[in-house]
This record gives sequence, C-alpha cells and structure tokens, in this order.
Amino acid sequence: MKPAFFRPLELFESATSYRLLPFRFHRQDDCVLLTNEVGEFEFVDNAEFSSLVARKLERGDTYNSLKAKHFLSDGDVRVPLELLATKVRTKREFLSGFTRLHIFVVSLRCDHTCPYCQVSRVTQDRNRFDMSVDTANKAIDWVFSSPAPEMKVEFQGGEPTLNWPLVEHIVVAVEARAALETRHIDFVLATNLSALDDRVLAFCREHRIHLSTSLDGPMDLHNANRPRPGRDSYERFKTNLSRARAELGHDQVSALMTTTPASLGRVKEIIDEYVSLSFDSIFLRPISPYGFAKRTGLDHSYGAQTFLAFYREGLEYIIELNRRGVPFIEAYAQIILRKILTPFSVGYVDLQNPAALGTGVVVYNYDGDVYASDEARMLAEMGDKSFRLGGVSDRYEDVMSSPRLQRWAESSCLEAMPGCSECAYLPYCGSDPVQNWATQGDTVGHRPTSEFCARQTGLFEYFFDVLRNGDEFTRKLFLAWASM
Repeated sequence: MKPAFFRPLELFESATSYRLLPFRFHRQDDCVLLTNEVGEFEFVDNAEFSSLVARKLERGDTYNSLKAKHFLSDGDVRVPLELLATKVRTKREFLSGFTRLHIFVVSLRCDHTCPYCQVSRVTQDRNRFDMSVDTANKAIDWVFSSPAPEMKVEFQGGEPTLNWPLVEHIVVAVEARAALETRHIDFVLATNLSALDDRVLAFCREHRIHLSTSLDGPMDLHNANRPRPGRDSYERFKTNLSRARAELGHDQVSALMTTTPASLGRVKEIIDEYVSLSFDSIFLRPISPYGFAKRTGLDHSYGAQTFLAFYREGLEYIIELNRRGVPFIEAYAQIILRKILTPFSVGYVDLQNPAALGTGVVVYNYDGDVYASDEARMLAEMGDKSFRLGGVSDRYEDVMSSPRLQRWAESSCLEAMPGCSECAYLPYCGSDPVQNWATQGDTVGHRPTSEFCARQTGLFEYFFDVLRNGDEFTRKLFLAWASM
C-alpha cells in the first residue's frame, strides 16, 4: 500500500468552535489592527490577538465584534464567505461599466510657466499642439464604445480654454450622442481661469460644465508657484473665480493645490486663503514626478516624511477650524475615510486596485494618441510612450482586449504584489504602475524604497491612530466626511 501523498484532513481541522476567516494585521504600540478583504477593521490587544490566532478566544464583546465583521465564523462557513463576496462586489463596483472617465487633452498650450508643470506645457503660439476636429470626432467614438451608462468627460491641457471652439464642438457632439444612447455625461473643465471670458462662461452655464482649478495659496505664493506674463496669476484667478461663481453657481468651481518647497511651513496660510475665498475644501497634494517637476528636480525637493508632516499639520488645523464652527474638508482625507469607514466603492482613479489604467480612465491626447491614464500621457511628453494604448483610429475593442492592458491589470493587483499582499492597509490602498515605472523602472515597483508607499503608509497609520485614540469630536467629524 502506497503512503498517502497528503496528510489526513482531520489533522488540519480545529478542535475549537470557530474558524478564522481571511484577514491581515498590523502591530501597533499596544494593540494589533486587523483588517479583512472588504476593509472592515478591529483593534485587539496583544493578548486577544494571541488567543484569536490560537483559536482560544473566549466569547465576549471582542469575539462577537470579530464575528459580526467576518474575521471568524462559528457556524456554517459558507454564509459569512457569501456575505464577504457580496461586500467585495460592492467595494469593487468601480469596475462595472468599464471606462467611465474620458480625458480630452485639447491643447498642450498654456499661458502659465509653472516650474512643477507635470504635463510639459508649450507656449501659447504653438498651435500645432492643439487637437484637431477630426481627432476629436474619433475620440468621441471611443467614448461611446465604452459600455458605461454614466461617464465623465474632462478637458485638460495645457490650458483647454486656449482651444475653446473645439471644447464647444466636443460638448455639443457628446450631448447629442448621449441623448440618442440614453447615457448620462458629466463635464469637467480643468482650467487656470486666466482666459475665462463671457463666451466661455455662458457655454459652461448652458451645459453645466464644472470648473476644476488650481490655487496654491496666498498671492505671493500662488504667483511664485504659477507665474505668467504680467505676474498677475493670483489677481486673474481671484477676479475670474468671482465671475465664474456668479455665472455658474458657487459649488460649480472647485480647486486643488500643489505642495512646492515654498509651500512648506505655510500650510495654515494656504488653508486660510481657501477659507477666505469661501472654498469648503482643499486637496493637499505633493508634487508629481513628471514633466518640468522631473526636469528641474522639484520632484526630489522634499521626501515623504516632510510631506507627511506638512499634511498632518494642515489636517489638524482643518480639524481645529471645524471645532471652531468653520466647516471645511481635506479632500484626500475624505477619500481615504470613505474607503475605511463605508462599505461603498470610491471612484477616485488614482487610488484603485487594480489600477484604473484603461479600465477606469482613458486619455485622448492632442495628437491622437490614446493613453491609459493622465500620468501615462505626462510620461509620453517626457519621451517615454510605454503606456500608450494606441491611437484614436484604432478599434476600441482591439485595444481594450489587448494582452498589454491585461498585463497592466495583472501587475497592479495589490493582492499579488510583493510588499502589498500582506499589508493590513491593502483594502484602502491602490497601485500606480505608471509611477512605479517612472520612479523605479518597473511596473510592479519596490515598496521599501517607494515614496508613494511611504506616504500612503504614513497616512493610514495617522488615520487609524485618530480612529482609535482621537477625541470624540474628531472621530465624529471623520465619519461625517466619509458619509458625504
């Protein structure tokens, strides 16, 4: 009789009354953070954690909480697994419908000369960097090849208002096509506001186009970070912000900022500037490693820990403002808290698992090239077209089923990535093969030396520390942000 190849199943079955369900953990000073596949979490002390994994945890409050959140099961294991599967589908709802965000780079021209410009803009007189009507029409065909019933069309640059007739053409054509196909389309115009005129504002009002703009802080800082001829970037911004709000509605204009070395030490002033201009939120962003920021070395002007200190100071100041009765939100905190505190999908394409390359976003460049993300076209302007999907003349079906796109999806699944697969923060994080490639020369990347990983880990540690040790006001504030 041949010896059994496998040991008997009974040897692996627990004699205790519960089974452990899949989870990850992270040890903190005096406790252990447990997270599961759908992002539910629980803090347990070290003794409870030892008992849990030894399957000796006594019934009580901790036991019941872990059972309710599907960290353990003491009944038919199929039931909690089916519930977990349902919750996974809800969390990954952003994958349904396929590509929802379509970005048109209608011109690479811009009137600003920002030293951190990530798109490598060109001067206003170089019309050959404008998208043509023929290219735009082919790109519109791509938009409607996506099966998504609800989509967003975003106009990027350069400064898209410098090729305004084409923006009008695209909006009118997309609306007509959407009406025929019963699709819902939202429009966003990313603009520095400097070239807004009556024609632009009237069209935006008629077609309910949301404006997304940039404000880097008080006048001296904004003008230094975002120079233009006349040195009046801030003055134009402030004047046209008022005009845009008056024409379109106050909530139809949002802004975000970029953190430069000159911003460090001034986060409270920057936030005060947003509050004084009646914004209700700010997005505290680091410099991206593309375009002029790469060429000038600004992308290495400060590290992850410096940014984290800047961010924490800013967030704590925002919490203090709310405590004083000034409602104000930090937008990236809101995105992360939604991932931690709600069961719902978050559509933010820069923090998805798998990465949104092609599946969540497609970029139509001014020259007819199609890229898998906004960062991919930024990389292309630096001479590296590794993430070019194809051209607008190619068939959508051929490109979207290509082995290249499948490889990018596979290489961006955190569950299969070294350094991510066992990380307790995986349910809330995302991957970016383009940034890995741009900074480390590899789509998978190396987590111990990744600035992105260091920044994200620091943020998650901060938020979970506040959720465990923060005062009641802050925890309620975070829950309110997540629920908005």
